[in-house]
Amino acid sequence: MNTILNSNPNLLEIAQQATWSVEEMAKLCKVSQDTLRRHIIQREGKTPEKWLAEQRFHLAIQQLRKGTSIKEIADSLGYQYQSNFTRKFKEFWDVCPSQWLQSKRIATHLRKND
Repeated sequence: MNTILNSNPNLLEIAQQATWSVEEMAKLCKVSQDTLRRHIIQREGKTPEKWLAEQRFHLAIQQLRKGTSIKEIADSLGYQYQSNFTRKFKEFWDVCPSQWLQSKRIATHLRKND
């Protein structure tokens, strides 16, 4: 079967277009969810859900570094509520976004004073 998956697509772009939904990603790729699941496991070595979570929270860190507000980040990553984003971020990184920002500010301040 010749699908978009055969052309080594940019899965991150597809995930963003699909608003971080495995079901929507499969539709965009014109494959079943099972086929997409097998492809991502083979290519990334993890389930689509785990891979999507990792991608979202690495993007969140990039956006925090750029000074994007937590609310804007939550919106851009498909969270309806900022509180849900904050809870999931903390589950992933073991600190909430505001704590992560504070720790980076302290580290930056310490480097400047060395």
